[in-house]
Amino acid sequence: MLLIQAALVALGFWMQHQSGSDSVFPQHRKVLWVYLWVMALEWGLVAMVRGGLKAQGLRLTDVIGGRWSNLKVVVFDLAISIPFLLVWFAAARLMHRVLGPDQAKSINNLLPQSTVEIILWIGVSISAGICEEIVFRGYFQKQFAAYTNSMIAAVLLQGVVFGLGHSYQGLKQVLIIGVLGMLYGWFAVWRRSLRPNMIAHAWTDIWSGWLSGPLR
Repeated sequence: MLLIQAALVALGFWMQHQSGSDSVFPQHRKVLWVYLWVMALEWGLVAMVRGGLKAQGLRLTDVIGGRWSNLKVVVFDLAISIPFLLVWFAAARLMHRVLGPDQAKSINNLLPQSTVEIILWIGVSISAGICEEIVFRGYFQKQFAAYTNSMIAAVLLQGVVFGLGHSYQGLKQVLIIGVLGMLYGWFAVWRRSLRPNMIAHAWTDIWSGWLSGPLR
């Protein structure tokens, strides 16, 4: 899993440093294929985690924190995700101001511009919310905790890996997303479940597309 992440990090930095364009993805017309590829990759990583858990006699729900047992639990997870989102957005805005201007290549060509692209963008965002929480806050965080015997170290390490996984957005975003990944990590530890994380993560990805692109 770490080797796969390392390959994605290398690809991201290569995209940022290739010459000849001010965008990491110059051809917007191919963005639908990028969305489909990203979703396939996300769910493929979850399948790998599921296979590893099955080999140990565990289920994916053991990592997630169980299923929703009743409507009351669903409402509670939705409710607690709201103040977390406020903290998340405040932290993101503060870091943007502290770190100053970004010299990274633009990712605007990856943002949706048509109805079909918007629908797929929402699908990508939901997939990221589910899959990345399972991979980073579920798998990596628990593995790092087991190796270091420290939940603090585990939260920090998975946040670093999570941030580096967004290297295609540039160094500033790597730093910001790494810290936000640590917030997700602490939220998962506190709730002992990935369900509210998935809700918050999916919404922030959908909203990021809304703020940054033609969805506005």
